[in-house]
Amino acid sequence: FARILAGPAWLHGQLADATIQQWALSTDRWWRRTALVSTVALNMRSQGGQGDVSRTLAICELLVADHEDMVVKALSWALRELIVHDAGAVETFLATHEGALAARVKREVRNKLTTGLKNP
Repeated sequence: FARILAGPAWLHGQLADATIQQWALSTDRWWRRTALVSTVALNMRSQGGQGDVSRTLAICELLVADHEDMVVKALSWALRELIVHDAGAVETFLATHEGALAARVKREVRNKLTTGLKNP
């Protein structure tokens, strides 16, 4: 749903930023995950994404301290997908939120930054 429908709809202006933010602030982990996975379309070239650092990181910021496993995995994916467009912004995000990020996010994103792979 998020990568195939909601993300592209957001990319093409059919979903408002406020809607995605509302999902990110939901008490339901699946809506929080949906918000993060929706950012993937903003950055995935095969989906028409050109890289949207500000909107991607705004959603990531809302969920940086969330340690629900499915949300953590989505946060890692969102950040890894953004690396192609602005690795520096992702590095800054990691440094800024070092203390709050789940270990999985730090490990997978750093691996992607240094080796190009999630798990080398």
